[in-house]
Formats: sequence, C-alpha cells, structure tokens
Amino acid sequence: MKIAVSGKGGAGKTTISGTIARALARSGHDVMAIDADVNPMLGISLGLGMDGTERLAGIRQELSESRADDAIHEHTVEGLIERFGEDAPDGVRVVVASRVDMPDHGCLCCGVSADRLLRDMEAGGRTVLGDLEAGIGVLTRMEHGSLDVVLVVANPTPKAIEVARRAAETAVARDIRVLVVANRVAGDEDLEAIREVLGEYDIAIVPEDPVIAGADAEGLAPIDVDDTSPGVRAIIAIGERLTALPV
Repeated sequence: MKIAVSGKGGAGKTTISGTIARALARSGHDVMAIDADVNPMLGISLGLGMDGTERLAGIRQELSESRADDAIHEHTVEGLIERFGEDAPDGVRVVVASRVDMPDHGCLCCGVSADRLLRDMEAGGRTVLGDLEAGIGVLTRMEHGSLDVVLVVANPTPKAIEVARRAAETAVARDIRVLVVANRVAGDEDLEAIREVLGEYDIAIVPEDPVIAGADAEGLAPIDVDDTSPGVRAIIAIGERLTALPV
C-alpha cells in the first residue's frame, strides 16, 4: 500500500505520518517512510530524535556539495533507500527525499522528486508512507492511481481547511482514495467547521491532546511518550483503518 499525507504546514501532518508509520510497524507491517517535506522533520515524529533527524537531512547537503564524485551517488530506488536511509524505532525505514537541486540529473539521489520516488518505489509487501511538503504541489504532479490513499490533514482553522479541500479535490481527480484527518479537534464547533467544507469525505477525528503537543515541543515521538493518550490512540486507529482498505 502507498499512502501520502498532505495538508497545510503546521496542521500536524508530520506527527500524523510518524505515528501511523510506527503503529503500522508495531502491528507487523514492513514500513518505508519518505520525508518529502522541504523542512524534513519526520525523523523526530518517528523517534530518531533531533540528532538522527539532522543526520538524515545532512546526507542531502553532503550529496549536493559532492555531486562531482559519482562514486558516492545512487542510481536506483532500492539503492537510495539502502545507502541513504536509516532505521527508526519499531523497524521503520526512513529516507529524506525533499532535496532536488537538479531535476533532470540521471542520479536518483540528486535528481529525483518526491512524486517520482513515490511513483517508482515498488510497494510489494511493504507499506510506503510519504510525508509530503506543505500544500498540494506534490499531489498535483502525481499520476492517476499512483497512490492508494491520501490522508488529508486539517486542523480547525480556515487556511488549513482550505488547503485540505484543495488537496482532497486534487487526489480525487487522480483516482486516489481520500481520508480526511480532522486534527486537534477540541469540541463540536471545531469538528463542524471541518465537516462544513469536507463533509463529503470520510473523516477520522484526532482530539486535541496535551501529550502530542508536549511531545512535539520536546522533539519526541508521541507514541513513545504515551501510546494510550486519546490523540495517539486515535492516530493508531487510523493506521488500523488503513490496513482494512482494499488495495
């Protein structure tokens, strides 16, 4: 299964991505996580900590500065995952795929875009989860049917809801299943604001949770802080819901 997580910056998509990836891995799935954000912080939500997250991002900088030395580059998707990825807790493999300095370069590690990596990566028996850059740019470049599902994350603010609406419409136009994640919902008013615009789609609700907010502030993975808190449980349930979808 191939999953992408989309939404406005700050809506919580990276926290959702990391927690779902960890939950799926804990339940026995082989998970490949792609950090496709221009500010790659998925490693923190996966439990790599700041040092591990910065190390992954630093690999991209080293490649950019050393692109003349072809020996350090990688020309296959699986090679990219093996050489430049890292294992997060619970066995999730994560790779940063946001830096594209030379889009026409023949080398995947320098010239591959996030949409191409998601498209070309064979799911096989594993679950591929991409934490996309903020907005809908990557989605607009995805081919029809290239993903199984897009999780559209919306917190109850007008800007986040509008970006989510555009992301959902973009996914549907490409024959990709949509599940809206109503995030940081503090009450009925918050949920109604999201449903008013996105009510035609299936909606999963993640309540406002101080455990998640505290983990984000401390640079920790929420699932490691308290996997029984209401918000974390709700995100784990989304992962379980995804595994029940037909592929």
